[in-house]
Amino acid sequence: MALTMIDVDRFEASRPRLEAIAYRMLGSASEAEDAVQETFLRWQAADVERVEVPEAWLTKVLTNLCLNLLTSARARRETYVGQWLPEPLLAGDPMLGPADTAEQRESVSYAVLTLLERLSPNERAVYVLREAFAYTHREIAEILDITETSSQQIFHRAKKHVTDGRARTEIDEATAQRIVEEFLAAATSGQTDLLVRMLTEDAISVGDGGGKVPARAKAFEGAKAVATFMRGLFKPGKAKRAITGGTAEIHTTDVNGAPGVVAVVDGRVIGVIALEIGADGIVAFRNQVNPDKLERATRRWAAADHGKPLFEAF
Repeated sequence: MALTMIDVDRFEASRPRLEAIAYRMLGSASEAEDAVQETFLRWQAADVERVEVPEAWLTKVLTNLCLNLLTSARARRETYVGQWLPEPLLAGDPMLGPADTAEQRESVSYAVLTLLERLSPNERAVYVLREAFAYTHREIAEILDITETSSQQIFHRAKKHVTDGRARTEIDEATAQRIVEEFLAAATSGQTDLLVRMLTEDAISVGDGGGKVPARAKAFEGAKAVATFMRGLFKPGKAKRAITGGTAEIHTTDVNGAPGVVAVVDGRVIGVIALEIGADGIVAFRNQVNPDKLERATRRWAAADHGKPLFEAF
């Protein structure tokens, strides 16, 4: 039975929420788009007149598609070249989803998305539905075909894995902007000590090149090692320009709701750095340079008003 325009409109009204759920579940914008499109095909093939609560039906179908994708993704990531990091979303991307509460903002942060990789598919689903979208445990139980008690237990276990050792730090936009600009000034000053003072002692820097762009397989650990790497990263050189395809414009912007840095060459985003800032300084840099994971960021960048770059690098 063909869908009516009302049925199509009903799905399209749910699309932003579905994409936001799928992105948090998968850590990949492209896979999230595919999962939502497959959900639409299932909706198209269903007897929608018999669907009592379309939102619940769509969420259940999407979530189960994501669970299947997560299972296969784990196998693929075992052979992934180097470190695996999520696909970054820039400021204003509708796939970021709700950001009304601290929990919702944190659930889409680069730091938490990276931690979610440690969870089982079911733990990740329960955590995302409960923490980011405020589904009740009864609703989650119906979506995942588990008991309400199981949903509660899975959520507490998942939340413990995510929050263990992480101190939540909310930083206002002006402070975040200042810290990023100070970091860039220190990184380009040629004085490593200035940068070291901005970092926590156990700071890390992780890069994802996907085997397509040079990125160290092992994370840099410790303030001195991270500062030395960051200083070298922004140091100009012919070899870097050959890799990047030219001189990069450096901008600051939000990355997954947190402060970040974007490098752009001829309108193409070639690198995104997500900063994790704690009470005692910068805790982590997560650097995405895999071109396959920067296509959506490039599209968003082209559609946004981003102003003049802070400086040019490489």
